[in-house]
Amino acid sequence: AILACPSLIALNPLGNLESKVQWLKDLGIDDPQLVKMIAKFPNFLACSLEENLKPRAQWLKSLGLDDSQVAKTIVKFPAIMGCSLEENLKPRVLWLKELGMDDSQVAKTIVKFPSLMACSLEENLKPRVLWLKELGMDDSQ
Repeated sequence: AILACPSLIALNPLGNLESKVQWLKDLGIDDPQLVKMIAKFPNFLACSLEENLKPRAQWLKSLGLDDSQVAKTIVKFPAIMGCSLEENLKPRVLWLKELGMDDSQVAKTIVKFPSLMACSLEENLKPRVLWLKELGMDDSQ
């Protein structure tokens, strides 16, 4: 993790890191999951607890996810916590709703495929949906 994100060395473990780790544990994330998350996305530890982590977790909860689903989403795709709400997350949720998903379906999709929230709408998601529709799939499939 240090080689991938050298800025971790400069963080104050007593202030920055321990408060983030405790917050994650309060969500229900255990030590083995923390290690896995840090290995996947070490920059996660450089994210601000107050400006990045808590607002994104609260936003996920506003979509209908409970604490355990938020924890599962973060463990599966920790980079979601570094995504911009305005530039990445909100536009993808809006797009999913435009496809016909209701709030419950959007929440389930995020928990099951959280990396979808970082995919480019124009370069990845929209062309794939168009391709599926050209194959004959409709919105209900």
